[in-house]
Amino acid sequence: MKFKTLLVGLLILTMVFSVGCTGGKAPEQGQQETVKEEPKNLSLKVGLMPAVDAAPMLIAEKNGYFKELGLDVELIVFNNAQDRQSALQTNSIDGAMTDLIAVATNVNGGFDIKATTITSGMFPVLVKQGYVEKKDIKVAMMEVSVTNFLIDEWLGNDYNIEKVFINEIPARLEMIKSGNVDMGLFPEPMASMGALDGLEKRVYDPKDGYCPDVLGFTAKALSEKEEAIKLFHEAYNKAVEDINKDESIAREILIEKLALKPEIKDSMILPEYTKAYLPDNAYLEKIISWVEEVLKKDMNIQPEQLVERKFVE
Repeated sequence: MKFKTLLVGLLILTMVFSVGCTGGKAPEQGQQETVKEEPKNLSLKVGLMPAVDAAPMLIAEKNGYFKELGLDVELIVFNNAQDRQSALQTNSIDGAMTDLIAVATNVNGGFDIKATTITSGMFPVLVKQGYVEKKDIKVAMMEVSVTNFLIDEWLGNDYNIEKVFINEIPARLEMIKSGNVDMGLFPEPMASMGALDGLEKRVYDPKDGYCPDVLGFTAKALSEKEEAIKLFHEAYNKAVEDINKDESIAREILIEKLALKPEIKDSMILPEYTKAYLPDNAYLEKIISWVEEVLKKDMNIQPEQLVERKFVE
C-alpha cells in the first residue's frame, strides 16, 4: 500500500513539473510556436568622394534601387580625405569610397576596414598647355596616396621625378598653372575642372587592369550590417547595368549631385564601370609592398586583411 501511495505521489509531481516547463498549455498538434526574430538593421551611411566612381551609387539612390531592396541609405559627399577618415573612425558612417593604399595604411595602423569592391576611378595627369617634354620633372601629389602610387606606375620609368606633396586639389592646380611644378595627378571630374582653366589632360591605363579605388566598410558595419551591405552591392550592380546601357546618365548625375560646371559634361573621362569585383592577391601584395617602400617600414599585414570577398563571390 505504501508503495502504491508513493507511486501516485511521483506521478502527481511529474505532472506538476511538466506543466511548469511548458508554461501551461502545450501547442496543439500541427501548430508551431512563433519565434520572434530581431529586426535586421537595413540602414547604411556611405561616404562618397567627388569622383566619377560615385556615379553608380548616386544612380542607385535616384532610381530607388536601395528602397526597392528595403534599404535605408544615406549618401554623404566628402570634399577631402581627412573628413572622410574622421567619419569612418568615429563610426559616423559605415563605409566610404576610398582606395587600397588608404585601406592598407589603416589596417596596418590598427583600424579595421575592408574593401568590398573596386569602384573604377579615373586619374588623368594634368600639364600646362604647350608643355615642353623633359626628363627631370616636378609632380604635385598627396604623399601616401593613390596619386603617388599611380605616378610611380605611369611615369616612373620615363622620368626622373621630384615629388611635391600638396594635399589640397586647388593648391595643386595652381602650382601647375603657375609653372612651379610640371605635372599633377587628379581624380576625374576634378581633372576636367582643371582643364577648363587651360590645363591639358593625359590619360594612362591602369597596369594589371585594376584601379586602386574601392568601396570599403568598417569591421563594425561588416559585423552588424552584413545583409544591408549585401543588398547595397546588388543595387550598385543594377546601376552599373544602367550606365553601361547609356553612359549619359552617369554624366548627368555627376553634374547634378557634385555641383560641377555643366561645361565639363561631355569632356569628363568616364571609366568602364563594372559590377562589384575585387583584385587578386598578387595585386594586393603589390599595394602592400609599395606602401612599405614609401613609409620605409615593414607592414605586418596580409592581402586577405584588406578585402571582404563575400559580396562579390
